[in-house]
Amino acid sequence: MTDVSGRGGVRVSDLAGVRAARPEAIAEAAAARGRRKGPPGASGRLLIIAADQPARGVLAVGGDLTAAADRRELLDRLCVALDRPGVDGVVAAPDVLEDLLLLGALDGRLAVGTMNRGGLAGTAFEIDDRFTAYDAEAIAASRLDGGKLRFRIDDSDPATARTLESCAGAVSALARRGLTALVEPLVAHRMEGRVRNLVTPEAMIRAVSVASGLGVTSAYTWLMVPVVPEMERVAAATTLPVLVLGADAGGDPREALDGWRRALRIPGVRGLVAGRSVLYPQDGDVEAAVDAAAALL
Repeated sequence: MTDVSGRGGVRVSDLAGVRAARPEAIAEAAAARGRRKGPPGASGRLLIIAADQPARGVLAVGGDLTAAADRRELLDRLCVALDRPGVDGVVAAPDVLEDLLLLGALDGRLAVGTMNRGGLAGTAFEIDDRFTAYDAEAIAASRLDGGKLRFRIDDSDPATARTLESCAGAVSALARRGLTALVEPLVAHRMEGRVRNLVTPEAMIRAVSVASGLGVTSAYTWLMVPVVPEMERVAAATTLPVLVLGADAGGDPREALDGWRRALRIPGVRGLVAGRSVLYPQDGDVEAAVDAAAALL
């Protein structure tokens, strides 16, 4: 692990000291960040790096349950990824985005703040995904480019309704400020007490249909969906721009690339959101993993 130095001279090892002595430095870095002009999709297809899983307590990569637990290493990998050609931005919770702001790693990149992380993985309240991170007001004040939210439809869990209502409110609040909402919809059920996502075409068509109708307007809404069989049918369920989600690390990277490649041929699919599969590749080469994903676009 290296000690990455940001463009502003701040190193990863300096972050705790800066936070302790000058907490206002975060707002200063947000105000000074160079932003892209125009809407997110104006420059073509997008490659977004996802780094918001730790805020749900998800730290596993493959069989290693704490692979993403070292924050300095995660930031190191993120800085490497964000510096590669073809990478457009990152989606993360406030702590990670603020670290990246202090490091100067978000200049010219899209910065999307994750909003609901309260449905901690593996808990009894996982479906009740409360808004515990950014809200629309804070995203606008921090000069971010949008917000990311997630819901899972579990027909047997009443918490689904509360999460849907909260997500609809967030879509509306972001749209009123002209900010993009990245919505990740899924259908889920419990098996042996654990929440499992249903990734059949029919389940994803249902989830996409519900997500498309959230909020007072869909003008600023993009969808994030996993690669599933018959992706053409899933994409045909909406006219909203779609970003396909990268698979978790641990599987065959060639299969993941093939799945992304097929999905990106579908009209309406506007890019890729990749997380642990490129940040923690099996061979450890973050640059090569990111470049392989970027080459698909």
